Amino acid sequence: MIDYLGNFQSTIKNIWEKSGFQEETAIQKAVVTPILKGKDIIAHSPTGTGKTIAYLLPVLEKIQTDSKSLQVVVLAPSRELVMQIFQEVQKWTAGTEIKAASLVGGANIKRQLDRLKDKPHIVVGTPGRILELIQMKKLKMHEVQAIVLDEGDQLLGNEHLNTVRTIVKSTLNDRQLLLFSATPLQDDDQIAAMTGRKPEMVKIERNETASSKVEHSYLLCEPRERAKLLKKMAFMDGLKALVFVRDVGNLAVLAEKLAYEQVPVAILHSELSKSERERSLRAFREGEIHLLLATDIAARGLDIEGITHVIHHDFPADIDQYIHRSGRTGRMGAKGTIVSLVTPRDVRELRKYGRQHGFDVQQRRIHAGKFVEAKQK
Repeated sequence: MIDYLGNFQSTIKNIWEKSGFQEETAIQKAVVTPILKGKDIIAHSPTGTGKTIAYLLPVLEKIQTDSKSLQVVVLAPSRELVMQIFQEVQKWTAGTEIKAASLVGGANIKRQLDRLKDKPHIVVGTPGRILELIQMKKLKMHEVQAIVLDEGDQLLGNEHLNTVRTIVKSTLNDRQLLLFSATPLQDDDQIAAMTGRKPEMVKIERNETASSKVEHSYLLCEPRERAKLLKKMAFMDGLKALVFVRDVGNLAVLAEKLAYEQVPVAILHSELSKSERERSLRAFREGEIHLLLATDIAARGLDIEGITHVIHHDFPADIDQYIHRSGRTGRMGAKGTIVSLVTPRDVRELRKYGRQHGFDVQQRRIHAGKFVEAKQK
């Protein structure tokens, strides 16, 4: 049993044990105690290292269930990420008296207003919908004890910054502010400006995480050959792959090529309707299809259990994009495989990424429905 869990609610300790976790991750070890002490925190840790649990367990532990007030607000930049976080909240509050609600834009606001009548202690939502409900005076923020910014680098980008600032200012000055992201902020002072206090900085390097079980590999090919390679991969035993494509236009063209070749795929991009996105994710999660084609924006923060491979169909623009994409597999120390479909020029850049971040990159080819060493006959 982790030391700090000894004083946690028995339900949280039981769920931890049933989850099969053997030990805390580096980010959990670094932040749980400071959060319990009420510190403001900016935490950077690679994708898939357990950041959600790192902030959820201590903020849930601090909730006072004898009060009917809203005490914790978690903000996330996308509907999908909100729902993933909310599922974790439901898991860790099962058997307790903690009430929770999810609030996302594009959903029926009347239903969300009905959920607020139950007086949730914690809400998880997108910034636009949270602010809308505050302005309608349906969310009472004066007793909020903590605000969490999940994917904080994105929440403090141009699209969400003013909304997030307004939400934070709607709370009292002594509230706790926690920011978690996989990549550093462009300006750490944004948090100090919101709180009037200097936050505690926590940074977990990739070599402090259980990333050794992730294999980084590449297939050497011309751009016109990539669809054929994906067709071969789609029928590999046990493969469940997230395929990253540069933009919506390229994704649509690739999807058409694969459909013509009768390759079953699902797609995920920002121009899909809510029902279309949910249909794609359901088909992928339930194993109806083995390739999910996605743009970077649509897949930001996506956490789908059991992704075996991340495939870079279009080579990432930079190392941060490579890390964000690749972190969709090998989460929490599980095994995973990264496959980049590259030209010789891309290989040089990929090997540079490996040198910068301490991972080896191996050339592979497909033979008899499996990835094998490039030299293997």
